[in-house]
Amino acid sequence: MRSRRDEFDDFVLDAAARLESTCGRAFPAVEFAVEDVPRGPAPWEHAEVPLGRLLPANGGRPARIVVYRRPVETRASGSREVAALVADIVTEQVAGLLGVRPEELDPGFGE
Repeated sequence: MRSRRDEFDDFVLDAAARLESTCGRAFPAVEFAVEDVPRGPAPWEHAEVPLGRLLPANGGRPARIVVYRRPVETRASGSREVAALVADIVTEQVAGLLGVRPEELDPGFGE
């Protein structure tokens, strides 16, 4: 039996793999991570709870995209909506890393 946490991890990995396979440009060196909740807003973020965060490359480490499980799950009802929201978050963060609009990476972004 798979836990909700395991299922969520799979959603993130699936979204990243799908985006990498369809990305028309070189996919950036990036690590993906899941955390339960954010540790408070970063200085550049608004006061609302983030669903994901892009941490830039630093000291030889690749950039890192973190998706926050609990805030995502509270904004979606059911696995299908969670998977769709995770896909949008991953697309949005990779687009930020590449400096492009999310729609350039995924024409179905936000639908």
